[in-house]
Amino acid sequence: MHIPDGVISAQVCAAGYAMAGGCTWYVLRRIRQGPDPTAQVPKASLLAAAFFVGSSINIPVPPVSVHLVLNGLVGSVLGWYAWPAILVGLFLQAILIGHGGLTTLGVNAVMMGIPALLSYQVFQLRHSLGKPLSPNWSVGLFGFLAGAIGLGLAALIFFGLVIFTIPAEFDLTTERRAILGLMLAHIPLMLVEGTFTTLLTLFLLRVKPELLEAEG
Repeated sequence: MHIPDGVISAQVCAAGYAMAGGCTWYVLRRIRQGPDPTAQVPKASLLAAAFFVGSSINIPVPPVSVHLVLNGLVGSVLGWYAWPAILVGLFLQAILIGHGGLTTLGVNAVMMGIPALLSYQVFQLRHSLGKPLSPNWSVGLFGFLAGAIGLGLAALIFFGLVIFTIPAEFDLTTERRAILGLMLAHIPLMLVEGTFTTLLTLFLLRVKPELLEAEG
């Protein structure tokens, strides 16, 4: 779901960098306001590595294949730290395995980072409904929603960008059919990511519940 170099215009790439720069400034400012800005760095490093590896795991969904994104999981566990973790992961993916590109790094960061931050807010809703539900049920339910919503929002941004910025010389009918196929393929992937996030958050709740309390 990464946007590679050459697919979108230079103006859109520049706008992506501007938005990513503004988000980075705001997120780092929020992190510095915390009691210990470095406390979450080891956890953020671990999940940045998981985010990086997730893109190398292809899942065949005929007639295409898709890969894990895990931005919803990263956002659920890291809170504000999800943004720098995803930004670093995207940069390494672009230069090491050719996913995405350097000109589109800002766009890809916005596409995956903002849904990750929203996923954290969704995951925090478990506290407001924690009393009528057991901890396992609330963590499992909102973990699933956070994982699925993170991927779903990123996919919507991706498809919107591609559809509205397709160069005029491309065969629009063929491109739109291909995009429709990819959209349908990402529906089961939302279920996969939601389930994966549920399983991991329930595991952390059992063995080290403090890891679920990100600063946000």
